[in-house]
Amino acid sequence: MISRDITIERLSTARSLLLEPFGLDESQLQQTLALIAEQKIDDADLYFQYTRSEGWSLEEGIVKTGSFSIDQGVGVRAVAGEKTAFAYSDDISLASLTDAALTVRSIASAAQERRVKLPKRKLARSRSLYRDLDPIASLDSAAKVALLEKVEQLARAKDPRIVQVMASLAGEYDVVLVARLDGTIAADVRPLVRLSVTVIAEQNGRREVGSSGGGGRLGMAYFDDEQIRIYVDDAVNAALTNLDARPAPAGEMAVVLGPGWPGVLLHEAIGHGLEGDFNRKGSSAFSGRIGQRVAAKGVTVLDDGTIPDRRGSLNVDDEGHATQKNVLIEDGILKAYIHDSLNARLMKTKPTGNGRRESYAHIPMPRMTNTYMLGGKQDPREIVASIKKGLYATNFGGGQVDITSGKFVFSASEAYWVENGKIQYPVKGATIIGSGPESLKKISMIGNDMRLDSGVGTCGKEGQSVPVGVGQPTLRIDGLTVGGTA
Repeated sequence: MISRDITIERLSTARSLLLEPFGLDESQLQQTLALIAEQKIDDADLYFQYTRSEGWSLEEGIVKTGSFSIDQGVGVRAVAGEKTAFAYSDDISLASLTDAALTVRSIASAAQERRVKLPKRKLARSRSLYRDLDPIASLDSAAKVALLEKVEQLARAKDPRIVQVMASLAGEYDVVLVARLDGTIAADVRPLVRLSVTVIAEQNGRREVGSSGGGGRLGMAYFDDEQIRIYVDDAVNAALTNLDARPAPAGEMAVVLGPGWPGVLLHEAIGHGLEGDFNRKGSSAFSGRIGQRVAAKGVTVLDDGTIPDRRGSLNVDDEGHATQKNVLIEDGILKAYIHDSLNARLMKTKPTGNGRRESYAHIPMPRMTNTYMLGGKQDPREIVASIKKGLYATNFGGGQVDITSGKFVFSASEAYWVENGKIQYPVKGATIIGSGPESLKKISMIGNDMRLDSGVGTCGKEGQSVPVGVGQPTLRIDGLTVGGTA
């Protein structure tokens, strides 16, 4: 998966978009880093980015909006101890770089001028997980409009109770270039597409919503007739199911979570607690627990930025490190946290390829990529059949998590009441309440159907949003609190 030739090609693309049009070359980037390093600092980097994005949306049978934007700029960072100084500009020029360098180097603890000899240039190791294509150019405008119209036609044809269809198509072409104080130079070309479908079904005056969608680091050709039909079927079936939903019972009970997107609960309630910054500061419920049992036997959780074409995958992270397959929990034992360079240095370990930022205007921090739990040996049907009275949740909406305590609240957008091992009826208004660390210990059955989500996840942290992936098999968790409306 590590490729030198493709890395050189990406570097050439990044130079042509981010350096050459502005009269810059790599020697000037090194000069800028040397200027920062004249003060006593621990680390510094330059992050150049060019992003072209496009979006189309359909509502009430017509494509109502279309948008197109180009954004480019550079972020300049210096790090001393735990302190970070950061400046950014949408003006890519030597003058802007110099001004930013003089500004951020003031973070140094002592205003000590020194001569600096920077390390020799070294090309970062990089993966080849997706094609270096421009997804916006992979389909013309007429074809994109026709694609959305097909979504509308298929959804309405599926059931006469569908009264409204909303669909959106988004594409992004992102090129980044990273230059680090240690001489590392890295580049990446990142395509990203997403198709979203939302339908409203009406019956006897009652209206319900169903949603679906997906995508990844692909071209628009990914959304062929078969893929579109899958999204439409999922959205319509969810809406029609909710038309028959009854109020959700409340109380403490066994909860079975379906495979795929329900892994968002794992991401929020557990994944964030394993990010290096929270653990370095001691504010996570998992702080200082490496080597300890934190989950039931059989529970293995990974964060893997190396899965081809996935929404959360990266060839290199936003600090120029190759992404990795990181085992966080293995058979219930906490093995590792995920790190960016700052937290790795302060915790005396190595970066894990998880330094991520929303854009050149943001500082990097440890963030998840694709976070998922490995499958077990049990048949999912046996897991549902094991419930005497409880909830079977197959899809989730929003949720909230307290990192320090690990407590979470999640709303189930599609769920079913189960009695004596049989699904009785769909329920509405169910919220699942618990503690991430405690829930891990209460996992009693793990299905053999591990599945990743369809490619819709966006993670927010400290005001920054980045694309991510989640996944899990069918799971039974005992003793969760369900808040309902019955």
